[in-house]
Amino acid sequence: RTARRGYYQRQARPLDAAMSSGRYDRAITVFSPDGHLFQVEYAMEAVQKGTTAVGVRGKDQIVIGVEKKSTAKLQDPRTIRKIHQLDESICLSFAGLTADARVLINRARVECQSYRLTLEDAPSVEYIARFVAGIQQRYTQRPGVRPFGISLLICGFDAAGQPQLYQTDPSGTYSAWKATATGKQAKNVREFLEKKYDDGVADPVKLTITALLEVVESGSKNIEVAVMTRGETLRILSEAEVAEHVAQIEADKAAEEERAGRPQAS
Repeated sequence: RTARRGYYQRQARPLDAAMSSGRYDRAITVFSPDGHLFQVEYAMEAVQKGTTAVGVRGKDQIVIGVEKKSTAKLQDPRTIRKIHQLDESICLSFAGLTADARVLINRARVECQSYRLTLEDAPSVEYIARFVAGIQQRYTQRPGVRPFGISLLICGFDAAGQPQLYQTDPSGTYSAWKATATGKQAKNVREFLEKKYDDGVADPVKLTITALLEVVESGSKNIEVAVMTRGETLRILSEAEVAEHVAQIEADKAAEEERAGRPQAS
């Protein structure tokens, strides 16, 4: 009888562990024993499954490039946007759940207008990044809600005309970057940017598109690029302009490979 009791106790231990993990897995407000909030980590997984977004800060320009999903033949591509303008000098892109992004974009736009109405001045990029990150953080500690499954790239110019680029994540953290990426294969793109980026980069558009070509297989058809220049409004490049940049990048790459493969004269 004692041996039988010990057998059943050993069989019950894995089940107890699974049930214990399941309880921490389902509760957004409960930490696991090793300090994890599993729902927040699952939200970050949703970001990593989203299409890639890249932001590069230049000397007097900020460029955002995103990977577009292929649209259906009868679908209007103008309704599928991943780059949105919040204010005259602030725009954003995202990776993750589009429906979640729409909620935060609307909240951020209302906050921009409220800031202008109250203070009679334009909000800073850092202020909007902090505001959005605050909303994301509140949704990690309240019962009955779930975290936002998106990461945002927020960029623009401050009052002094200096370019700013911020990134937020589902945990509510925000930080400033010179160049960064989020979404699918963001780690590989970020490593590429670390190798190629230098302060005062001469052509941030070229660097952004080159970084996206590291992960986008279909070339210019699935790339969308927006450029914000000091003193000007947001401009989204046409498909022809993106295709021209891609052709030039591929030509430069082919020429470089040809020079590398050519034997040196003795």
